[in-house]
Amino acid sequence: MQSLEAVLAERAVAMGADIRRGSRVEHFEASKDGVVVQAGGERLSALWLVGCDGGRSAVRKAGGFAFVGTDPEFTGYSVDVVLADPEALSPGRNYTATGMYTYARPGVIAMVDFDGGAAHRTQALTLDHVQSVLRRVSGADVTLAALSLATTWTDRAFQATDYRRGRVLLAGDAAHIHSPLGGQGLNLGLGDALNLGWKLAAVIRGEATIDLLDSYGVERRPEGARILDWSRAQVALMRPTPSTRALEAIVRDLIATGDGATYFAEKVWNLSLHYDLGGGHPLVGRSVPDFAFASGPSVGVRLREGRALLLDFAPGAPLAALVAPWLGRLSYVAGEPEDRLGLSAVLVRPDGFVAWASDEDG
Repeated sequence: MQSLEAVLAERAVAMGADIRRGSRVEHFEASKDGVVVQAGGERLSALWLVGCDGGRSAVRKAGGFAFVGTDPEFTGYSVDVVLADPEALSPGRNYTATGMYTYARPGVIAMVDFDGGAAHRTQALTLDHVQSVLRRVSGADVTLAALSLATTWTDRAFQATDYRRGRVLLAGDAAHIHSPLGGQGLNLGLGDALNLGWKLAAVIRGEATIDLLDSYGVERRPEGARILDWSRAQVALMRPTPSTRALEAIVRDLIATGDGATYFAEKVWNLSLHYDLGGGHPLVGRSVPDFAFASGPSVGVRLREGRALLLDFAPGAPLAALVAPWLGRLSYVAGEPEDRLGLSAVLVRPDGFVAWASDEDG
């Protein structure tokens, strides 16, 4: 995570961004023409304000965004400890009569205590407290010799009912929170940024009307809701009940099948993401394949420019003439890819999703 943040920050600075760390938003006033923000003792004016300030977002609260969802069932713990007897716990994931824990030697432990989230941010994370919870969850008479790191989290799952109110928008954890199970929060936030970034840029440059920003919430909010439900389903498989263990066994059997494994892999890695952009072609609304060309960079490399792409796999066709008036707003790529996948042309949005596609026989 730290290395990714460093790469993104370096890229942002190279593009002219002014990053001010530790400058908390204290207040803002939004009008139909812009936003005035009081942050870090400064008064800043901007056309738009995007709240990306985490699950306890000050922007979301001050902006009056409704935040709804489900309360936690457990307190989760991530700890790094020294065990007096490393053999007292079983390595890997272990379900118990009171919860669940995973153990990676020598002392990295994650555990969930189904206490309704009561201990999250209310209990001092002392050695005695962590040891007491570990004993209760694991059912083992384990003794901690030292505690070097401890943090808590919950399965609270909430989402903003709107991602935009006038000149103020939300993205990332400010728009949705859920448990870290499965590690999908990072991808969800990056997906928000990719979707909103090019749309906001197009509006600011005068290439699109403000209405384009409404499509941000239309496209991204259902994806956030899906991830929240996915995290709730994971919690349902962790509850310490006999019926849950029976349900988990069925899910494991499904994952062991080819179709089941494919389904879960696509969901976890977000390969099945599809925006409803209309049109009848099955590729529209999906991430563009990374077409490789014998000469010139691949599609993935070209998308780094942050512009839409028109891929013309049949150079000399009428597309070349039709696209001429739009060359200032998109990149025209003509050439034969190594595998055109039965396509003759593809229009790709700046975020890498297909807006239009035509088959060779179309």
